Amino acid sequence: MTEETTRPVQADCEVSAIQKLADRLYTLEINAPELAVRACPGQFVHIACGEGNFLRRPISICDVAGGSLRLVFQAKGQGTQWLSTRAPGDTLDVLGTLGNGFRLSGIGARPVFVGGGIGVPPLLLAMKAAKAQGAEPAAILGFRSKSMVILEEEFRALGTVEIATDDGSYGTHGFVTNLFKQRCQDFTAVCACGPRNMLRAVAACAGEAGLPCQVSMEERMGCGIGACLVCACALKDENGGTYYGHVCKNGPVFDAKDVVWES
Repeated sequence: MTEETTRPVQADCEVSAIQKLADRLYTLEINAPELAVRACPGQFVHIACGEGNFLRRPISICDVAGGSLRLVFQAKGQGTQWLSTRAPGDTLDVLGTLGNGFRLSGIGARPVFVGGGIGVPPLLLAMKAAKAQGAEPAAILGFRSKSMVILEEEFRALGTVEIATDDGSYGTHGFVTNLFKQRCQDFTAVCACGPRNMLRAVAACAGEAGLPCQVSMEERMGCGIGACLVCACALKDENGGTYYGHVCKNGPVFDAKDVVWES
């Protein structure tokens, strides 16, 4: 990509579809050709969510099709609640694409994509890209219960999929990390997204197995471009020391070995 296609742009994007997937979880499709051409797996966009909400809301890119972006988000606060009430034909003020995504070169023939909850959606585009470059990808996905399972058919269209639910109502009973530990030797690399505790456990298992591991960190964000300190995270420098980077600018995807998990 050229500098012109990697520099974030602001675009007024029309909503083409919105649908509720599960409790407080929505899929949103926007017509965004300027952003779609820039989109890489693991990146996100920053959306202005109504006049009363000063800060934009970061939403991970789930998929790209032609000139459209698919976004899956959780209606958690005032801004995302506002976003969940949009309708086809509405216009959104979107800044994107932002952040550093997954680096899919060198992931080998059998990468696995491990996601938990709302960390599952951004892995779909990454798994699609891995398949497009000739890999045979797999996904291990975790949810609280059967009613919260999302995007299963889309993932199964790309490769093998295993699902874990906390309450055992669907798939394997238990945490997604336990299922990954049982399977980690079957894979050549790991890409993960989800809660910090989940990522820590996945990173530890991958390290023990000698697998390259990339993690997409979930943090609250303010500006989305590294100008504020809201999403600061502790990272390891080349000399073994610690410094603070920003999830929005230096990430959201990091090499798991570079993250200070104990902070």
